[in-house]
Amino acid sequence: MKNVPSHCVCGAAFSVSHALSCPTGGFPSIRHNEVRDITADFLSEVCHNVSVEPHLEAVTTKTFQHRSAISGNEVRLDVAANGVWGGRFERAFFDIRVFNPSARSNAGSIASVYRKHELEKKRAYEQRLLQVEHSSFTPLVFATTGGMGKLATAFFKRLASKIADKDENSRYCEVLWSMRCKLIFALLRSSMMCVRGAWSSYKRPAAKSPVELQLAEAQPTN
Repeated sequence: MKNVPSHCVCGAAFSVSHALSCPTGGFPSIRHNEVRDITADFLSEVCHNVSVEPHLEAVTTKTFQHRSAISGNEVRLDVAANGVWGGRFERAFFDIRVFNPSARSNAGSIASVYRKHELEKKRAYEQRLLQVEHSSFTPLVFATTGGMGKLATAFFKRLASKIADKDENSRYCEVLWSMRCKLIFALLRSSMMCVRGAWSSYKRPAAKSPVELQLAEAQPTN
């Protein structure tokens, strides 16, 4: 890459890997929320009682096997819906993670890194959801490069099948291809946003939000 700044707007040395993870400006959160909202939209086509960031039931006396299990009373997951895996009254919860595969903490084969993030999510939420909410839990793990983990792949295949069954004019392979394209473009677009956001102080003031970033980039530079 040519003409890149030496430092990110946060003050750290600039690199693409750092830009994809830097929280300054809230770009990783925006990336995560876009994937969450796309997933909720897909679920709304064929499932009932779809909710974004649903609160979990309060926990008072339950103890969980894993030390990393989250037992606080203000816990929210990303998406919940009825009728994903079973009947229309069977509740399913989903939590999304988008990770940077080039980060040092994600060293190793890409399959093992996906599995690591899936297990972290399961240890944090699955036992609580089974015992307290009496619901299923599926972690949806994505890479900033557009890939997704094994459990996310199985989930979107299931969802594509349900959408294709509902609309007789839709074919399963076409629905799945459309869903994957929408997710991949969202992830790649947000990755570019992260890099541009970290780069925004180069020859112009740093932008603190996507709107400010667009306004800053519209201004001529000397």
